[in-house]
Amino acid sequence: MRTIAGRFRAAADETRLQILALLDRHGELCVCDVERTLRISQSKASRHLRYLVSRGFLADRPAGVWVHYRIKQQLEPTSAAVLAAVRIAFPKDALAELDRRLASWRASAERPAETPPQAVATRGAG
Repeated sequence: MRTIAGRFRAAADETRLQILALLDRHGELCVCDVERTLRISQSKASRHLRYLVSRGFLADRPAGVWVHYRIKQQLEPTSAAVLAAVRIAFPKDALAELDRRLASWRASAERPAETPPQAVATRGAG
């Protein structure tokens, strides 16, 4: 029961819901992408990403000095059900705004050269 409750707690936070929606739609993001898209601090982005990893939603991969995060390919059934609920219930206008912010950040001159835009096709678009 603790594991199930932990998975629901992970999704019971607005920031983590936004992170799940972004990663589900865009495949893989680095901490800086999450930070800039959600307009939160680097430490807050990292903390929420680590929490989602610890609850079995995300996998991480080092890439030089960066860490990239994605939805785990093999989710436990409760996590898969939570993610399915996020897909259904996340407001489309809010998702469109997050997409716009991410695209703006990826096109920005502020983006570090070591974090090229992902070649992953946007899932769920169109």
